[in-house]
Amino acid sequence: MKNCLVILLVLFLSVSCKKNVIKQPAKLIEKEKMIDIMYDLSLLEAMKYQHQELLDSTETDPTKYILKKYKVDSLQFAQNNKYYAADYENYKDMFDEVGKRLAKLQRDTDSIVTIEEKKAAKEAKNKPKETPKDSIKKPANGINIDSIRRQMTKNRAKQ
Repeated sequence: MKNCLVILLVLFLSVSCKKNVIKQPAKLIEKEKMIDIMYDLSLLEAMKYQHQELLDSTETDPTKYILKKYKVDSLQFAQNNKYYAADYENYKDMFDEVGKRLAKLQRDTDSIVTIEEKKAAKEAKNKPKETPKDSIKKPANGINIDSIRRQMTKNRAKQ
């Protein structure tokens, strides 16, 4: 009886573990092109959360723009995404490649920002310091305003 159960279990597992669960789409997108699309969509998602005003100002849908850029329609992308996602290892490798590209872009951006900050600090250091101006205004042309006011108040008092 135990042998029958083991045989049935092995038979069941071998039948249920099919490699191609999802059929290959009629218009298969090449793996590299799919990685490029996923990379652009990842950048788009990051922009949505970092600079919402950039995407709100455009009249077109950015996702549609990216799909149009690669000459892919949304249904074709969805079918291909589902197809590639069925093979976990391959899909993980694709996302790892996207992650590597994003990390490289982050390093490049950080180095540019660091260079710009160093330039700004150097310019600020080389810029001559301005001396603070006095808050008390000096009389123009050597005329003492206070003495003129005193003189005027004396003249009014006499009248």
